[in-house]
Amino acid sequence: MQRIIYCWVFLMSLLVITACGGSDELIPIVEVDSAGSTTINSNSLNFNLYGIAAGVLTVEEENSLLFMREEEKLARDVYLSLYESHGMNIFSNIAASEQTHTDAVGLLITRYDLLDPMQTDIAGTFVNNDLQIIYDALVAAGANSLLDALYVGAQIEELDINDLHNQIAIIIDNPDMILVYENLLKGSRNHLRSFDKQIKAANGLYIPIYISQQEYDDIVNSDMERN
Repeated sequence: MQRIIYCWVFLMSLLVITACGGSDELIPIVEVDSAGSTTINSNSLNFNLYGIAAGVLTVEEENSLLFMREEEKLARDVYLSLYESHGMNIFSNIAASEQTHTDAVGLLITRYDLLDPMQTDIAGTFVNNDLQIIYDALVAAGANSLLDALYVGAQIEELDINDLHNQIAIIIDNPDMILVYENLLKGSRNHLRSFDKQIKAANGLYIPIYISQQEYDDIVNSDMERN
């Protein structure tokens, strides 16, 4: 009970500081476990968004949010399928993290009053047909063997990294989108590190498809990103 009171006092102090203009700093929003699974804390994200004025979205930015909402869902859904096929904890753990990633994009969709493509959240079903095709192909490829499933995990994360780089490039003046996307990038890099570790432990060799070999090596040979 005492710990709850301390946490409440701390959060209220942060709110007072922000309201008085005493700090422009953002609080960390990602949490990383010992295996690298990276979740986004919705309470911390909401706190940061409270201090960022909502902007005006371009059509490209609106489409970006809708796309990333489903791409993060794709990662979750594929990992859940691969966990059912192979029973390896990395898939269920990262699937839970991906749920918080798509939820983070969902907060922005709600903020800007966009039509959410996940109003009906059915695993393995997507509004975006390109993502539907990718999902079907990845689930089929990952069902072959555990090593193939780990390759699929690495492929999803590097795809996410590449797409997030491209989506960030189209953002004109919306720091709330930048905040979410940069933290999604952090999560994808951490998850790529986790899959790469398991691939190497299984004596596999993964060749990146969507990012350069240099970028891939730079990521997997560096430490987990926290805050």
